Amino acid sequence: MSPVSRYGSGLNREDAVSEGRNALWRESAAGLAARLARRELSAREAVEAHLARIAAKEPELSAFITVAADEALARAEALDAAPAPVGPLHGLPVAVKDLTDTAGIRTTYGSALYADHVPATNDIAVARIEAAGGIVIGKTNTPEFGFGAVCRNRLYGPTCNPVDPVLTSGGSSGGSAVAVAVGMVPLAHGTDFGGSVRVPANFCGVASIRPTPGLIPAPGRALGWDTLATHGVLARDTEDCALLLSAMAGSDLRDPTSLFGDRDDGAESRLGATADFGAATVSQAVRERFAAAVDRLERVVGPVARRHPDCGDAMATFRTLRAAQTRHAFGPMLAKHGDDLTDTIRWNIEAGAGITADAYLEAQAARTALYRRFVALFEDIDVLAAPACGVLPWPNAEGEVTEIDGRPVETILDYLGVTAIVTLVGFPVLTLPVGGQVGGEGLPFGIQLIARPGEERRLIRLGRLLERKAGFVHRWLES
Repeated sequence: MSPVSRYGSGLNREDAVSEGRNALWRESAAGLAARLARRELSAREAVEAHLARIAAKEPELSAFITVAADEALARAEALDAAPAPVGPLHGLPVAVKDLTDTAGIRTTYGSALYADHVPATNDIAVARIEAAGGIVIGKTNTPEFGFGAVCRNRLYGPTCNPVDPVLTSGGSSGGSAVAVAVGMVPLAHGTDFGGSVRVPANFCGVASIRPTPGLIPAPGRALGWDTLATHGVLARDTEDCALLLSAMAGSDLRDPTSLFGDRDDGAESRLGATADFGAATVSQAVRERFAAAVDRLERVVGPVARRHPDCGDAMATFRTLRAAQTRHAFGPMLAKHGDDLTDTIRWNIEAGAGITADAYLEAQAARTALYRRFVALFEDIDVLAAPACGVLPWPNAEGEVTEIDGRPVETILDYLGVTAIVTLVGFPVLTLPVGGQVGGEGLPFGIQLIARPGEERRLIRLGRLLERKAGFVHRWLES
């Protein structure tokens, strides 16, 4: 499928250049939503402006596996014909990660095995986006089944970092992060297991939220009580992240984890900070950038305690649980289609071989103890800051991360330590860019802001404050 033919509806690259002069794609999701609700702007105009931006930027960045131009335009026309705005996302184009089912729109899971797969029904997250008036404009690139540090598969990619196309966008929601960063969409959906929303947001200079597991339900999940993976959101600022999160959030009795209520008490937040949780492998460059970010934090919120719980067994625990669940989900596929899978997904499935029931349950017990140590820490603080990845962006051509600062890592997951540890305990995370993608400041860099389960509103309040007063904001690379 050629880069131009994917867009449909008569749009070509010359049209895209002309449309790109329209600043509509630079507007925030909240700003566009307000204009669309007042009918100052039609949904079709919003979709056409973003399709043109996709056509202009997609050939060099490879953010979308599928662009659903015709479907998006048809949906826009239906919304424009509605007598009143449908919901808070009325007319807003939204990108959906290609791990998540979209009715009538190709969903490949980043695998050649599903190159022509078109689901009959929407995932609940997508259904809620559409019920809120959102328009699915396309499916963003991801490594095969979401496993991999580089956003590349046998169908498409690699997705390129908008700061430097040689560099990785991060995985596995890299396509969504890039699409938001350059204005292809104002909002994007992602998923996060070990850091798959947070790392791409960090590498591409945008904001993200990995919510408390269960806030966005997953009623189709085979392991109903599992909370390692969750849907997430990416946007250019905290307000826009909150807008998309609110559309997808809400309980569903088919998901036994989806019963959290909002616990924010509205009080000012006491902050702590850790560069590595005392356990994660973090490069010297990341440590320096994080120290500078904490200095900026302190100028806005006051003293920040350097604290972290005991996380000495966290990475071994994460590796065991991740490997066992991956083996459970994809083991039969390895046996049937092993030669057709990428090396990374094969490695992840094979890592689960031989894990006993005792080892799995011991890991679950260790995870529970870690959660309780986090809870104890949060008796003294309300938000914990940490880096959003153990390394800065690296070239796509280098593939998986096998060493950090010249020292070999134990596994290809180790660069994710600072995000994987938070995944284990299931605390919600807001990721914010702290500057660095323009003006000679170097590569993009972001931080995680971690709160107690159910305290997304606390994170959103703090994020807005830091955007205003600390300059933790997305920066456009071009006009």
